Amino acid sequence: MDLAIASNNIVKTYGRGSKAVHALRGVSLSVQEGEIYGLLGKNGAGKTTFIKCMLGIVFLNSGEGSLLGYPFGSVHAKEQLGYLPENHRYPLYLTGEQTLAYFGKLSGIPKAALGERIDRTLKIVGMAEWRTTKVRKYSKGMMQRLGLAQALINDPKLILLDEPTDGVDPVGRKEIREVLIRLKNEGKTIFLNSHLLSEVERISDRVAIMDHGTIVKQGSIDALTRTDHVYELTVTNTRPELLTALGSSLLRTNGSLLEISCETPEMLNSVMDTIRASGGVIESMVPKKSSLEDVFVDLIKGSAVTHD
Repeated sequence: MDLAIASNNIVKTYGRGSKAVHALRGVSLSVQEGEIYGLLGKNGAGKTTFIKCMLGIVFLNSGEGSLLGYPFGSVHAKEQLGYLPENHRYPLYLTGEQTLAYFGKLSGIPKAALGERIDRTLKIVGMAEWRTTKVRKYSKGMMQRLGLAQALINDPKLILLDEPTDGVDPVGRKEIREVLIRLKNEGKTIFLNSHLLSEVERISDRVAIMDHGTIVKQGSIDALTRTDHVYELTVTNTRPELLTALGSSLLRTNGSLLEISCETPEMLNSVMDTIRASGGVIESMVPKKSSLEDVFVDLIKGSAVTHD
């Protein structure tokens, strides 16, 4: 599968000498076409700077990167991407429809096709009902939807979103998630920055966690949240002698839920045999997973120690 985004050892420093700010410290990542990729990090971690490097808004100190096969900042790449910046602002005297017409013209959409493109984009983001309402009357959630519509007006192959659900209520966040999943199913590639980990966890295929301008870990949601060699078993008819028979394999109990540590599949089968032999009935067994938030906090704490 082709890569929509590729970066190799990207370095960006603002200023010089003792006042220099090292925003990016050798960032390398790749995003495949057709996936949703989340970039996570605290405020100031370097997420927005990385997007600005991709767009050519700021220039690299060193390293190289490409969008859709073109170098960062290439006009050819920009023709095929949509961008929703954080804290975007639109003229308050324009309507939603007029705002999209303005950005559609900037994108070079022919006048004959622009009306149909605006209609379709407003429907995608659920804003058709407010197309003639002035932006000054929009709520925060409506502004985010309009911003997303602006990013989609040119029917891009790659969509870059900076905090797309920031300040949006739970219902609005759910609707935006559904829009992004629908776009992915149409073959779009979506790269999003966010500090709302639960949102990213629900829709992303892969994520990278950034801190102090470096990628501290990246991979699929499943790979990042899986806890090696620990399993959660739901067991009925547990008795004290059953728990005793499990010995050091038993890490924790919570009613019928047993948390078991097993280094190998053979050990896991042996533990299950012990449970059955002791009269227990196993209803379910799944590998234990941490939340993405737990993984994020642990990694950031470790990264903070490294940089202190």
